[in-house]
Amino acid sequence: MAILIDKDTKALVQGITGKIGSYQTQLMVEYGTNVVAGVTPGKGGQRSGRVPIFDTVAQAVDKTHPEVSICFVPGPYACDAVTESIAYGLRLVVAVAEAVPLADAVKMVSLASKRGTYVLGPDTSGLISPGKSKLGVQPDRLFSEGRIGIVSRSGALSYETAKTLTQTGFGQSTVIGLGGGPVWGFTYRNALELFRNDDDTDAVILLGEIGGYLEEEAADYLEKGYPKPVVALVVGKSAPLGQKMGHAGAIIQNGKGSAQDKIRKLREAGALIASAPREIPVLLKEGVRGSR
Repeated sequence: MAILIDKDTKALVQGITGKIGSYQTQLMVEYGTNVVAGVTPGKGGQRSGRVPIFDTVAQAVDKTHPEVSICFVPGPYACDAVTESIAYGLRLVVAVAEAVPLADAVKMVSLASKRGTYVLGPDTSGLISPGKSKLGVQPDRLFSEGRIGIVSRSGALSYETAKTLTQTGFGQSTVIGLGGGPVWGFTYRNALELFRNDDDTDAVILLGEIGGYLEEEAADYLEKGYPKPVVALVVGKSAPLGQKMGHAGAIIQNGKGSAQDKIRKLREAGALIASAPREIPVLLKEGVRGSR
C-alpha cells in the first residue's frame, strides 16, 4: 500500500498544456501515474499524448472520474483552479505553483477544510509513492520502493534524504512535500495520522525547518503516543532571527519557530533526532529494532 496515491489512483492535471504542465505530465505518465484527464480552458477536445483535455473540471469529472488533481496553473490564477477541483469533490489537490497570493492560499485551504479535501501546497514538489505513482515534480530516480514514509516542507531535502535511504537499502512507501508556506493545507500531523494506519509503513521521517508551527503541532501529536519509530531532522540551526531563509514560512519571529525549539519538542515527544541526512539510516535501524 501507500498513502494518498497508488498505481490505481485516477489523476487530473490542471494546466496540462503549459510548458511545465505538459512536460511533467509526460514524466508522470511514464512513471506509471494513472493520468485520466487534463484541463485547460479553451483547449477542450485536444489531447496531451494519450490524455484527453477538457475545458473545465466539471467536464473532466463527468467523463473520466478523477480522484485527485495536480495543478500547474501559475500562482495568480491557481486559487480558481484549486477551488474548482475542491468544489467537484476531488479528495486531494496538489498545488505546485509558487507566488500564490496569501489571501488566495488561505481561501483554498479554508474551502478544502470545509469540504474534506486535502490540499498539498502551495509551492510543493508534490508526492510520490515509489514504484507505484507520483503526483509531482520529483526526480524519481532518487527514490525506491519500500517501507519508510517521509514528510518534508522542503522538496530538495526530501530528495536528498530519499537518495541517502535508497543507497543504504531503505526504500520508501510515500514521500510528501508539504510546500514552503506560510500557509499549508496538508500538515505533518495529517501525514503522521495516515502513516500510522498504513500497514506497509514501518517508520516515518519528519524533515523540518525553521519558522511556522507545523513541527510543534506534530510533536504535540506524537506526545500522545505513536506506534511507529519517528526520526526527525530540523534544518536551520544557524538562521538569524527575523531573516527569511528560502521558504516563505522559514522565518523565526518573536523568539518562536527556531530549530532548537522544534528539536527539543520533537525529542521530548519521542522522536529520534538526526543532525544530517546521513545519520537517518543509523537511527532508523535503532528505531525499528527497538520497536520489535
